[in-house]
Amino acid sequence: MPISIQRRLSIITVLGLLLLAGCGSAPVLVSKSATVPAGVDLSGHWQLRKVAGSMRMPYSEDTGIRVTPSARQSGNRSRNSSRRRSSGMSAQVFLKYGESLKITQTAHGMFISYDRSVVREFTFGENRQVSVGPIEAMRVSGWQDHTFVVETLDKDGNILFENWRLDGTGEELIRDISLRNGDDEKFLLTQIFDRK
Repeated sequence: MPISIQRRLSIITVLGLLLLAGCGSAPVLVSKSATVPAGVDLSGHWQLRKVAGSMRMPYSEDTGIRVTPSARQSGNRSRNSSRRRSSGMSAQVFLKYGESLKITQTAHGMFISYDRSVVREFTFGENRQVSVGPIEAMRVSGWQDHTFVVETLDKDGNILFENWRLDGTGEELIRDISLRNGDDEKFLLTQIFDRK
């Protein structure tokens, strides 16, 4: 029995709407493990390593830190940094920075003190809404293998990724930070801290 033209158009319309809905879906954060890997403890006093002769990196007024633009942005730095300032990436307000860190790790969470002034608290396995003043975002934190991971998603689909891990000796703490919107990587930063 042949399908009428009107029925065919209805089916095509519904399929098209489903396809568009799938393409425009907002990113979702995946919960991380609440279980601390055996033998992993980031606790301690840490000092940011200063590398002599390192390349000067563009300054982000939004975060107050120096960042490395991703390879996709290296073309026009001034245009990119002004776009970064005006793009409304509210996930950046959740990024904290300090040269001296004190990390206290418990069985259920982590406290990170930046330069003895700002303390961030994380619960392993958390998946919740967080806020800084009027700015709200979703955050997950926990463990992936031997790395402590924090991901923060703002209302515009920007995700701030932070990964904390120890080197093989346990004397270096490595922090990788990136900010992305879909496949568009806004910046990358790797910090190395030495145990004090």
